[in-house]
Amino acid sequence: MTTPTPTSQSELFPDAKLFEPVKAVVVALLKSGRQPSAWELLNEVETNVGMKGRFELAAVLEHLADDKDLTGAHRAYCASVRGSEDLAEALRGSGAPEKEIKSTIDSLLQQSRAYRGSKEFQDMVSFMGSFRDYAPFNNMLVRLQNPTCGFYATEPDWVKRFERKLKEDARPMLILAPMHPVMLVFDLDQTEGKPLPKEITEFAKFEGAWKSEWLGRMVENARVHDRIRVDFKKLSSTNAGFATIAAGEGGAKMRIAIHDELDEPSKFGVLCHELAHIHLGHLGSDKDHWWPSRSELNHRTIEIEAEATAFIVALRFGLKGASARYVSRHLGEKPMPASVSLDSVAKVASRLEKMARETLKPRREKKAGGAQASE
Repeated sequence: MTTPTPTSQSELFPDAKLFEPVKAVVVALLKSGRQPSAWELLNEVETNVGMKGRFELAAVLEHLADDKDLTGAHRAYCASVRGSEDLAEALRGSGAPEKEIKSTIDSLLQQSRAYRGSKEFQDMVSFMGSFRDYAPFNNMLVRLQNPTCGFYATEPDWVKRFERKLKEDARPMLILAPMHPVMLVFDLDQTEGKPLPKEITEFAKFEGAWKSEWLGRMVENARVHDRIRVDFKKLSSTNAGFATIAAGEGGAKMRIAIHDELDEPSKFGVLCHELAHIHLGHLGSDKDHWWPSRSELNHRTIEIEAEATAFIVALRFGLKGASARYVSRHLGEKPMPASVSLDSVAKVASRLEKMARETLKPRREKKAGGAQASE
């Protein structure tokens, strides 16, 4: 049995004069830096236009997905919401966010603000603030030479600023420098000496009563259910993991790398964070719209959403991590950004918990002519 598409509802309740007001609401949200979930988007439309505005939302999204006045990222967002099951669910009146999620995230924010006054936080700020501001082009050069590099500096800087010396076989990286053709810099892992701040070395730590099956099941479901490849490999000591587009590698849609020297609970916590980036749409959608396209959010919003998701999942498995420390870096003294989608965090946290507890079947790909905007 197929679910009626939102377009069929629009045909039953036509009100063309609401099309432009609904469009104005969606465009205003996008231009304000927000890319809300389908449920939050519907709420905004009903609040600003009225209940009947819901019946124009699908048509508006389909129109905006091809609107050349919008950025490519905004068009992709509209296409992904229009093509997702979440919109149909929201229009049916289901899929509201879990109420306990907001109180859980409020608790995380309170912990993050409290942590900002700690000695550990001040040590971390002092350490990170001592690094020279290298030009963006040089940062790119370093990442090309060592994609997992967290911190780098010249040999004199390591000695004078950080009281650390180079290891015997330290491998340099090249950057461009004023008045010189090149300058040699070294990754943190190529040095030894004065201990690093605890916040730097334990930023990805999760601990508690643990079952290995949780990690194994989540990795397998990522591979089979979502076609996300998960690799465990040696990374920089300040890089616990990352997610990226797989570019067709072995049929995978996305790829995640996790630092293989972490213990299992920490690997689980980091995997939750990286899977959250994908399922929250931070890397963009896929042709089947298995996750949304929310790739134009600011960096603070992206990291707070991903870590809040990992925090919630970890709590549900009885694990405690360094989420408060992590979020404190991105939150600062400011309130929660309006661009953070609590509904998306709630839904993705529930999805990731299911991935660790149950064995899921492969998803179905959309057939040609399915509910998705043309490229």
